[in-house]
Amino acid sequence: MVTNNKQHFRFEIALPDNEVAYVEYRWLKGSIVLMHTLVPSSARGKGTGGLLVKSVLDHIRKHGLKMIVYCPFVSKYLELHPEYEDLLNTPNKK
Repeated sequence: MVTNNKQHFRFEIALPDNEVAYVEYRWLKGSIVLMHTLVPSSARGKGTGGLLVKSVLDHIRKHGLKMIVYCPFVSKYLELHPEYEDLLNTPNKK
C-alpha cells in the first residue's frame, strides 16, 4: 500500500525489515515535482518501483495536479507508459 508521507514529502511503500521504498517530491508554483525514487536493493526487480510510480501518477491524476519530473526512474516509466504524459506541466499547458 502506498501512502503519502506529507511530513517527509514522499510517497512510500513499507517493506519488510523496516525498509521503505519512496518517491520524494516538492512543490513548485502549484505543480508537484518528482525528485527522486529509492527502492532498497532487497525489493529491486520485483515491480516495487513500478507499482510505486504508478500509484503516485494515479494520485496526481485523481487530484487534478500537474507534475514536473526530475527523477530518471519516473522519466523512464513515462516513456513506457505514455498515458500519463498529460500530467506533465509543460510551458503551454497549465
